[in-house]
Amino acid sequence: MRVLVTGGAGFIGSHLAARLNRRHSVAIIDDLSGGYRRNVPDGVRFYGFDLTDHRNVDKVFALERPELVVHCAAYAAEGLSHWMRRYCFTQNLISWANLANAAVDAGTHKIVVCSSMAVYGSQAPPFTEDLAPHPEDPYGAAKAAMEADLWALAAVHGIDVGVIRPHNVYGPRQNLADPYRNVVAIFMRQALAGDPITVHGSGEQVRAFSYIDDVAAAIVSLTEIDDIGTVNVGGETPITINHLAELVKEATGSDSPIVHLPERHEVDVAYCDHDRLRQLLGGWDPTPIELGLERMAEWARSIQIGPLRSYEYETTRNLFAPWQR
Repeated sequence: MRVLVTGGAGFIGSHLAARLNRRHSVAIIDDLSGGYRRNVPDGVRFYGFDLTDHRNVDKVFALERPELVVHCAAYAAEGLSHWMRRYCFTQNLISWANLANAAVDAGTHKIVVCSSMAVYGSQAPPFTEDLAPHPEDPYGAAKAAMEADLWALAAVHGIDVGVIRPHNVYGPRQNLADPYRNVVAIFMRQALAGDPITVHGSGEQVRAFSYIDDVAAAIVSLTEIDDIGTVNVGGETPITINHLAELVKEATGSDSPIVHLPERHEVDVAYCDHDRLRQLLGGWDPTPIELGLERMAEWARSIQIGPLRSYEYETTRNLFAPWQR
């Protein structure tokens, strides 16, 4: 089968591309804004450009004629999206519109999109897929809008579609150089450098963390099932951010101090139910976080992290104080 993975040089996308490439003919589109060329699996065709350029998107779809599209590309700095709305919506919604149009014209049979737990907002956990989206930030709003349009696309054009909602995914190939997203990556970068591990607010916020091998394997399996609907995919053991910081210190052997920054606007307690995933896959047994962090730390020691990514804020009013510069 001909498969196209967007964001395939990034974290989740590169793992999916590698697994899909074992059985299928895979191509990747990625602008390398959050991913790395080193992540692109051998034998995979790589197209390096931004999905907001519809002309290039159309050309690749006309050339590749993908039967399956797995859409992972996104601007995913959720907390920062309050001060980056234009960039957030351009990257997440204009890119999606270009992709959807091209898929229709190319006769794509199936589209599976990576959405986010962010669509749930601060509803009562564990979040189940039947909850109506109630996002509390532009990133979550963009993902919810993409989901809504995906169902419209399916209804009008007859394409088989599915929504995957992964959450707090971590592991090898995660971008360690983005100071605004991926708390595990931020903590691990700080711990390995011997810098203070920075926790926002009290640290009693609760999340469940998801190891990349589990998530990638599940998503690939779900692409082989028709009419999957919406599926949560991720870890099952809720822990506090304070506990996460201690686990990262243990995994890295770091003596970094844990320091608390001012609290920021974020959902306090967020984790998902996976009954639907179990039903579809016939089971679900995620990797314990202690083991996943050990594997990630071993990988992180082997790479050159490089300079931290910076963004040009679109507005600075009420900007989270530690991000001011």
